[in-house]
Amino acid sequence: MNATKKLRLGPLPKTENVKLTFACPASLKTDLDRYAALHAQAYGEAVDAEKLIPHMLEAFMAGDRGFKRGGQATSKPPAK
Repeated sequence: MNATKKLRLGPLPKTENVKLTFACPASLKTDLDRYAALHAQAYGEAVDAEKLIPHMLEAFMAGDRGFKRGGQATSKPPAK
């Protein structure tokens, strides 16, 4: 059995994107690159770690019960 077929993140959908920049520890970047390599091996399509991050965050938030109980997302920006 091929372990890469068990990745939690499946093939990536096409989406509209908004640019967001963030800093992360070098060890996390190394892990993201390794995950991207495994993802490419599993699904036959090369992908950069930067393309995986939004889908990982989306999957994380979808599985977070506290976030789900916190209410629906709003399109209104928070007041300053």
